[in-house]
Amino acid sequence: MHELTWLETVPCDACGGQDFDVVRPARGSVRSKEDLIRIYRASSDVPLVDRLVRCRACDLVFVNPRVRASALVDAYSEGDDPVFISQASAREKTFDRSLARIEALTGGPGRIFDIGTAGGSFLAAARARGWEVDGCEPNRWLADWGRRTYGLDIRQGPVSAHDLPEGHYDVVTLWDVIEHVPSPSDVIAQAQRLVKPGGLLVLTFPDAGSPSARLLGRRWPFYSSVHLYYFTKATLGRLLGRQGFEVLATAPHTQELQFAYLVRRAGDVLGAPMHRLGAWLERRRIGRVHTRYRLGQTFMVAKRLFEIVAVADYYSPAFCLIGIGRSAFNALT
Repeated sequence: MHELTWLETVPCDACGGQDFDVVRPARGSVRSKEDLIRIYRASSDVPLVDRLVRCRACDLVFVNPRVRASALVDAYSEGDDPVFISQASAREKTFDRSLARIEALTGGPGRIFDIGTAGGSFLAAARARGWEVDGCEPNRWLADWGRRTYGLDIRQGPVSAHDLPEGHYDVVTLWDVIEHVPSPSDVIAQAQRLVKPGGLLVLTFPDAGSPSARLLGRRWPFYSSVHLYYFTKATLGRLLGRQGFEVLATAPHTQELQFAYLVRRAGDVLGAPMHRLGAWLERRRIGRVHTRYRLGQTFMVAKRLFEIVAVADYYSPAFCLIGIGRSAFNALT
């Protein structure tokens, strides 16, 4: 049959709770397979139509019911995404600034693994700064684009599909990924397995508790059908704590994209005239100008805790380096 109901009801991923308050009622739920492929891609701009709930036990806000996890993984792996890779050069500039923040904590390049690397722009930026890079991407088309364009050996598929060395990486990154996945706790557990004790997990996410989200309300552009979870700094911090991480710092995350691209995406909130203006700008030089913007995106750094830490370890060079790096990070932000 062409149309199917792809939904499942899930408990809270953070605490397992099953008692919810409805934050936002559903405005649709039945989708075709073609709809899923169109919605669940990196450049998706489909407004949220699913029901949002808040867990009464831990305050996590998420879509429930939601598309079945198996259907999500299949949809993310299929389809092309030329709109997303059209912004590759602008994304490289964003990532270069982010890497400077990371290096303030690590003291310099090391081994880094990027979960959900899309076309590999972050890995390319990290490699250019001297990092030893590795990463995975569910979408076949994007992974292939990254291999051809950057010469990267991107692993195709979710992180759980790959046999990766435990405790091998100094840093694991999740750039605008954690809000997309069926189980954030599972992905964070994978990251905890990959990063060495004392190593860093770096995430960016749209903060549903940010001033931008509160000001724009239902018109906040990150209320999108592609996002399954709506974290705040507090709810994500608690989830990381349960998985053996300590949050070191958070900061606003400024992204860089072409002006015409941003105007077209604004059309999702402001309507068809903005879409038409964006299309007009794409044909002109001003539309290709790289523009920085921020609407609640947040940069978070967490450290993987040592399972057993002796008192003397707090005075070790490694802990001193983390303290110095943390001070440098705060100075930069």
